[in-house]
Amino acid sequence: MSKKITIEPVTRVEGHGKVTIHMDHQGNIQQTRLHIVEFRGFERFVQGRPYWEAPVLVQRLCGICPVSHHLAAAKALDVIVGAGTGEGLTPTGEKMRRLMHYGQFFQSHALHFFHLSAPDFLFGFDGDPAIRNIIGIALTKPELAVQGVMMRKFGQEIIRATAGKKIHGTGAIPGGINKNLSIEERDEFLKGADPLNADKMVSWAQDALEFFKHYYHANKEMVDGFAHFPSNHLSLVRKDGAMDLYHGVLRAVDTNGNKILNDIDYQEYTNYIEEEVRSWSYMKFPYLKEFGKDNGWYRVGPLARLNTVDFIPTPLAQMEFEKYKALTHGKPNNFCLHTHYARLIETLHAAEMIRELLNDPDLLGNDLVTKGTKQKEGVGLIEAPRGTLFHHYRINDNDQIEMANLIVSTTHNNEPMNRSVNFVAKSVMTGKEVITEGMMNSVEVAIRAYDPCLSCATHALGKMPLEVSLYDSNNNLIDRKRS
Repeated sequence: MSKKITIEPVTRVEGHGKVTIHMDHQGNIQQTRLHIVEFRGFERFVQGRPYWEAPVLVQRLCGICPVSHHLAAAKALDVIVGAGTGEGLTPTGEKMRRLMHYGQFFQSHALHFFHLSAPDFLFGFDGDPAIRNIIGIALTKPELAVQGVMMRKFGQEIIRATAGKKIHGTGAIPGGINKNLSIEERDEFLKGADPLNADKMVSWAQDALEFFKHYYHANKEMVDGFAHFPSNHLSLVRKDGAMDLYHGVLRAVDTNGNKILNDIDYQEYTNYIEEEVRSWSYMKFPYLKEFGKDNGWYRVGPLARLNTVDFIPTPLAQMEFEKYKALTHGKPNNFCLHTHYARLIETLHAAEMIRELLNDPDLLGNDLVTKGTKQKEGVGLIEAPRGTLFHHYRINDNDQIEMANLIVSTTHNNEPMNRSVNFVAKSVMTGKEVITEGMMNSVEVAIRAYDPCLSCATHALGKMPLEVSLYDSNNNLIDRKRS
């Protein structure tokens, strides 16, 4: 008798999704799918609005990554107001945005690791779900829980100081920023009482990295054997190949490290990237046009970024990057759970960048905005914590948005997440007569490694038809109708 397993909802992720797993009568996995079952229509909602509203409007996509949408939209509008593509802002404007962005990275990565992923490492994938959560960490490892909470708080305070609010701020505007950093704010971040100061955050980021490295070396066989498969990888890089989470050129490498998208201007992304729609998910499936749907899909996010960049331009993170790259002898890393390792290296990099920026006197400047010759269209790209984020807008003669296209980090990872689900389901469920909670959580662990934000990633391309499928008792399709 065939069997259908449904994991709903997928837990400890942002947004709503479910997994369906179809098994034949012999217990072999026939099909697995990650379904995104919620819908966000922001590509339609913003049409007709004045373009300068976009950086505030689009961050309502999500309460977890509003800063990323805020800055990506602002960067697209920089092009429209003639301020360039990331390098044309005033020094104060650009560095205030960068500080905001690294604050977002720091708090988001801390939230993911300590609150969403660490319970699996501390209590085991098949641990008691009653304690396999942040409350369980607080009860058994209170120092670790406090560290995670305070790291996130520090990042949120950086966002408040640069964006005006911790969530849904207004700091970035087309062509620049609407406030600088006061001396009092700067000194509080640099010299504030422990633990809320930049030096402590760097130290704690190192501690978190050591925690995962210890776990990895104690469980190397399991970590390396969990959801590994070859893929392409895509991210922004600085023009000299360095990690730059705010601005750069677009690079993709294949599973052997060969460049397959060679540092292109992201204003031309439509020449290189296509999106596919599938009937069973509100999330699209992007791929590189040159390689087609079957071979052109790719990963984004921490794992991808450490596979595409040549080096990290902060000393402590660079030392960790060199150790990390040595694990795969300099080749791209395709181990799903190594995403957590990469994420914590980025957390350390963000802490170093925050400290460096806080010591830059440009943050105190008063020259905040620049403009030039207005354009009708602009693309903004940024590395969000979860991966590369595209915002693309076109305006009409009345300064209203007439076209918006968003390709969100989690959307890029749609295909690799589905492949990870399939890999783990086959590994832990094949031939099993009883499916345990631990097996199902292992599938969720694969999804959580990508830190998906499902709310951000659900957009419509064209019409949204209603589809009804009718199956018999053996799960054979009898009929399907689309409105």
